[in-house]
Amino acid sequence: MVLVGFSISDVSIGMLWVSLVVLVIYIGYKKLLKYMSRGSINHESYCELYTVEDNPISGEMSFYFTSNEIKKCEMSIYDLSMDIKIDLFNKECLLGGNIIRFDSTKLPNGEYFYQLKTANQKIEKKIAIFNV
Repeated sequence: MVLVGFSISDVSIGMLWVSLVVLVIYIGYKKLLKYMSRGSINHESYCELYTVEDNPISGEMSFYFTSNEIKKCEMSIYDLSMDIKIDLFNKECLLGGNIIRFDSTKLPNGEYFYQLKTANQKIEKKIAIFNV
């Protein structure tokens, strides 16, 4: 069967060439993306520390962070001058969500920083404690 001067073998060879060109372009595009993303940050290897819900805090407070990897984590509270340090957590965290509870009545009223530290990051957030 002949379609307007082209045989089936010509059409088949043409389709194979088009498929080959599309495949080569796709592979080149993937290589280009890989080359351009080198040195970028892998967000999966970082923990995410959430802000404390109640601010100012009185009584027991809960710190929440998530991790996509099991890794050694340290959680601490500092005063504004970074002199007083209270260690809350210093061990391997769980995969997924982690909650650390602390009784704020152990500290005088005022403003503090809470800090999550791992091998590749350090996050600090500010809180106010006001116990009646």
